[in-house]
Amino acid sequence: MTSPDHEPRLPAPEQGAPESGSPNEMGGPGLGVSLRAIEERPLTEMVRIALPSVVTMTSYTLMQFIDTLMVSRITPADPVYVAAQGNGGMLVWQMIAALLGVITIINTYVSQHLGAGTPEAGPRYAWAGMYMSAAFGLLMFPFALAMPMIFGAYGHEGQLLELEVEYGRIVAIGGGVVLAGRALHHFFFGLHRPGVVMVAAIIGNVVNVVINYALIFGHFGMPEMGVAGAAVGTVIGGMFELGIPLLVFLGPKMNKALGTRAAFRCGWAPFKDIIRLGWPGGLMMANEMFCWGYLMTNLLVRAGEAAGEDGGVHNAAGWIALRYMHMSFMPAVGMSIAVTAMIGKCMGMGRPDLAAKRAWLGLGITVAYMGTMAVVFVVFREELVRLFVPDETPQELIDEIVRVGALVMIAAAVFQVFDAIAIVMSAALRGAGDTVWPGLVTVGLSWGCLVLGGHAMIAIVPHWGSVGPWIGAAAFIIILGIVLFARFLKGGWREIDVVGGSEAGVPVGGAPGPVLEQTPDDR
Repeated sequence: MTSPDHEPRLPAPEQGAPESGSPNEMGGPGLGVSLRAIEERPLTEMVRIALPSVVTMTSYTLMQFIDTLMVSRITPADPVYVAAQGNGGMLVWQMIAALLGVITIINTYVSQHLGAGTPEAGPRYAWAGMYMSAAFGLLMFPFALAMPMIFGAYGHEGQLLELEVEYGRIVAIGGGVVLAGRALHHFFFGLHRPGVVMVAAIIGNVVNVVINYALIFGHFGMPEMGVAGAAVGTVIGGMFELGIPLLVFLGPKMNKALGTRAAFRCGWAPFKDIIRLGWPGGLMMANEMFCWGYLMTNLLVRAGEAAGEDGGVHNAAGWIALRYMHMSFMPAVGMSIAVTAMIGKCMGMGRPDLAAKRAWLGLGITVAYMGTMAVVFVVFREELVRLFVPDETPQELIDEIVRVGALVMIAAAVFQVFDAIAIVMSAALRGAGDTVWPGLVTVGLSWGCLVLGGHAMIAIVPHWGSVGPWIGAAAFIIILGIVLFARFLKGGWREIDVVGGSEAGVPVGGAPGPVLEQTPDDR
């Protein structure tokens, strides 16, 4: 990894060319790269920003995949382990989802200030996000104590209840660390330095997998902890994902360039900015996590039982299929983070036309990838599901899990392209500062299709089992993709002025801060 301060400076501008960083060229001073270069190399810029973001999200997906695969190998073989890990993790993410959604707006503010020539305003948003994360982390302790009551209200009992509470409590205690890490990650994404996040994520995920291997099965002289061992690995891996970017953020080079240490006295302005534009994202993510969590931990079990079958089998099959869906949409989420950063920078420069071009480029790449994954889901559906079922499992149980899981994979394949559209269009609108309308629409559709639609499918076609609620999920994503696409085409986002409306646009001390020099690749 190369730190921002060790990268080469730009050469002097060519004779007769506009000076780099002039207000007319960039919408703000001191960015050190010509507008012509940005216009002429869109794919280079996309790859430079998106590739590390995609690698980061893919590494998370791979880690979750390996985690689940390890948990599925706990003996004696039983699908309860996979279900417990999924349910416990989902409940924790439901709790922290609101703030996770809010702090994604840090990317927008930092990237727009970068485009406007005031990158020194960015660290204040990072500090505000970390402070909010620390405060929220304290709330996770009483939440962890309440987990038995929450899962009990879902009707869970026996070994499933015991294991999901054990896993969920450990992960919940580390919730503040995860949130603070994500706040810093969005700062670096917005600053167009995604490589810092990529390295931190890869190292954190490798640590996670190694610790999981040791603690789940009792290797390297460590105690055999089973599902709880997977939770410990997740928390320790999260510490690395926070610690590495924090060292870079507070390091002497970045402090000299952006005043990152002095920015810890960030004042209330960045908090107000984050809440002002970030609350719809928080509402949207918290709501989606609740609705998807309700689907995974409640509706799938009920649907299986309504069909006269084992609800636990339908729950486990759903979690297996969801792991493959993660392999499809998490790289797309990485692309969406890059799209937000690039559109934010273009909007800060005062160039919505460039922002639109970046959105279409990102959309084309994402649709191609997720469309390919849809084909894989259909063609190899049984083989993919069977990978998570240990050979020691009774043959009748294997056949049932594979049967249900294969049907879910087909349902998932139907909405992959629309999911790509929804992910990228939502990110593009967020980068421009259009957050309220998309957030409210997402909430309404998720309740109408995921929750109410899921219950309706169970009531109308109970013999379909858990496939019924998955059809409701497909309807949600398909409609959302179409609606957000239409919103972007309408073009109202082109008129939004995020930087002009921010309260934290003045650096600490009220004077212009130093400018972070850009590399030739920043074109």
